[in-house]
Amino acid sequence: MSQDLKQYADIIEQLKPMVNGPEFNQVLLQTASDVPKEKRFLIKMEVKRLAKPCMRTIDLRGHVDGKCKKYVHEGRSHYMDDVAVDKFEEQLRVFGRYTYGVYEAVQNTENNFRLMREKELAQERADKENPELKKRSAVLEQFKVPTVNLLDYRQRNTERMNFAVAVEIFNTENRSVRGLSVDISLEGLQIKLSKDAFFKKGETLFIYFRGLESEFAMDKKNGIAYKLVKIITKNDVNYLALQRDKTHPSPAFDKFLESFIHGNKRRYKVNMTNTIEAITSKTCEQYFSPRSPTLPVFIDVVNETLVPRYAMVNEVNRETVQYWQDEEENCRLNFLLSQERLTRLLNKSDEVREIFVFSFTHLHTDKVYFYSASYEELLQKEVLSRVFLGFGSRKASWRVFKITLTDMDPEQAHIPLSIPDSVGNKVKKLNTPPSARLMSKLKNLRYLAHVTDVTSVTGQETYNELKFNRDNLSHLRIFGHPRNRAASNIHIVRFKYEEQRIESRYQLRTQIEARFNGESTVHRGISEDISVHGLGLRVELAKDYKGSLEGRVEVAFPRLQEIANNYDVMHLQYEIIYHNVEKNILHLKTATGEEGKSARNFFEELIKKNKANLKVDNDEEEVEGMGQALRCINARNATSLSFLMSKEGVRYTPQACIVGKQDERITTLTTQYAERGKVNLEFLFRDRKQDSPFVQSGIKAVKLENMPLRQELFISFDASQKEPRMAIIPRYSHKFESNEQRRAFIREAMVRGQFVAIHVMLTTTGKPDLTMLQTEINYVTMYAMHRARELEKKMWSIAACSHLVDVTDEVLIRYGFTMQDITANKTLKSAVQPRAMVNNA
Repeated sequence: MSQDLKQYADIIEQLKPMVNGPEFNQVLLQTASDVPKEKRFLIKMEVKRLAKPCMRTIDLRGHVDGKCKKYVHEGRSHYMDDVAVDKFEEQLRVFGRYTYGVYEAVQNTENNFRLMREKELAQERADKENPELKKRSAVLEQFKVPTVNLLDYRQRNTERMNFAVAVEIFNTENRSVRGLSVDISLEGLQIKLSKDAFFKKGETLFIYFRGLESEFAMDKKNGIAYKLVKIITKNDVNYLALQRDKTHPSPAFDKFLESFIHGNKRRYKVNMTNTIEAITSKTCEQYFSPRSPTLPVFIDVVNETLVPRYAMVNEVNRETVQYWQDEEENCRLNFLLSQERLTRLLNKSDEVREIFVFSFTHLHTDKVYFYSASYEELLQKEVLSRVFLGFGSRKASWRVFKITLTDMDPEQAHIPLSIPDSVGNKVKKLNTPPSARLMSKLKNLRYLAHVTDVTSVTGQETYNELKFNRDNLSHLRIFGHPRNRAASNIHIVRFKYEEQRIESRYQLRTQIEARFNGESTVHRGISEDISVHGLGLRVELAKDYKGSLEGRVEVAFPRLQEIANNYDVMHLQYEIIYHNVEKNILHLKTATGEEGKSARNFFEELIKKNKANLKVDNDEEEVEGMGQALRCINARNATSLSFLMSKEGVRYTPQACIVGKQDERITTLTTQYAERGKVNLEFLFRDRKQDSPFVQSGIKAVKLENMPLRQELFISFDASQKEPRMAIIPRYSHKFESNEQRRAFIREAMVRGQFVAIHVMLTTTGKPDLTMLQTEINYVTMYAMHRARELEKKMWSIAACSHLVDVTDEVLIRYGFTMQDITANKTLKSAVQPRAMVNNA
């Protein structure tokens, strides 16, 4: 196509299917009415040229970025890759036969090396003219990523087929316009128009399928009735989304269309946009849910009382559950999620349903005593506020939890496939809603509390600076939780995850003794579970133990030795693969080679002889499907922002972002300088040129230590600035030299615009569970193998995840700012000058 005609490409595209029809000239006049007569003649000649039969063979071997294979059409052999085959078949449908238009379209696919070189040269010329703009835009673009709504995608009741055919559209006033269909199903139709549409959303339109008149005897007086659902504009082209109007039935056309789609869907290709969306959404959920640091607690409403019912535990948030267990391993989450706190949260407006709770434990006569207070509760007892924060922060058990409350619906437990039931019985089975028995367990669930541990080292040290009267320590009992209160009736549900065990684990609680890395110090504890190759322990470290919990550990089983005459079980060799923050829960695997042979042989024999008596640690569900149902509900109600990263070379770059329902400040920060449907995460990588950038070096540390990494990020935000680098000034908390510097940064930020503090958490990702994705991946493979390969390649490239939690209010509390300051800071421009208490003295 000549340069002169490129500006009329949309008109040419619309005329292609009608070129051999009797109404071609009429349609040309209608669609190009505002084009000069001589140009209109050139357009006509170009379309006629494209419609001429072509005898050339196509050989793209070495010309495209794809694997070419033999493709026979009408006795002629072509060599094309998957992308070219799709384009070839699409243009065949448009022209009705193999023409020069088909040939040229195939030569100009996006992965054609010639076209790619031309684009690169054009870009190089533009870059030479403005090198600074090129450099700046390239850096910014890599940090702009699309947002994904977890498990939120369109499900279709019928298959939609890509189908380009000439149509004429009439409204009830008999005004008409010509267009081109994009795709069609038994229930709907999408049409593109090159002109502005004069139709209105909701009105009934009558469609005449001009390009189908040779295959179906259309009623010339009455078109097929559709309702206009919406109008979408992309690149100056209008797309009409239409739905069949059931008040104007046409049984003959329905029968023809069903037969036509069934017979041609392989040739014309099924439209899989929603299925690709579903796979992307589910993939993100696969990486997000199992490593999220937030503990979701599902809450029933019984007689207007909020009752925590289920907690969803994964390998990261389980430490929150373990923290709230007493010495007998009773769950005490009811101390944290008290009725008073839940009611207070519920009475807040939806966007600010959050509180910060400070807690510590006290060990007395081998019994654990829990103390906790929210900031609002401390304000009511202001005299004791400094005592609680100052004394509690001196203890190793000091924690700060952020609790949010959001509405939920039990119906969110049902996640059907994006594919209609008509595809097959397997799909129909997978689309079946959850069982009545399962839904009866979920029916009263109304709210979802998210509990996140946001404790920071610098925060704990700062509260440590608070001076208080030790005579008031005895009064802290008002924040203590009575031990005689019944334990939580919260059922712990574990994530079903693809990090499958290679062998079964069995519950076995017995005394153990451990020595780390050849040291003489003995640490006592109990085993939790056993397998041939692994061991789970709960140990009590010797007082003031400063040694390392990495590498080798020798485990002794005194009780088991009494009955194990043929084995020495007092010197079994293991390696530590995980320990929690408190260093009292260890996961071990047997040492490799000869050193671990004794442990493997002993437990293999023990399990073999006692299999009937040993309980398998398989986390059986109360009701089948409960774990999956709760997981789906939680994914659809994420409250904070997270993003996934893939490894490209030696660097990790963001790929997709999950935006939460709350944490509005973070949402504003990330979307302010990005296009619709994207976020800009550049400010999190602002330190990328430094020797040790947090995200890049942090992920390496997570991989080495097999533990999540946390850090606080302080941000000064001025939304009035046009340049993001001027608007968002970030600084990681550990980069400040003192608390005075931190307070000064906060004060300046609040005067300038707004202060935001983010608890940044880095985790690595595991393997996705393909059982949730396989059916839809197979469906895409059937019609577009190259797209399926792209999706799988992208899926397996994900290597890390970052979770961002807004902790602004807690940081302001920590550094002594008043409630007026905290309230004023919630808006972008603070009207109140900050009044921090100097030195917290």
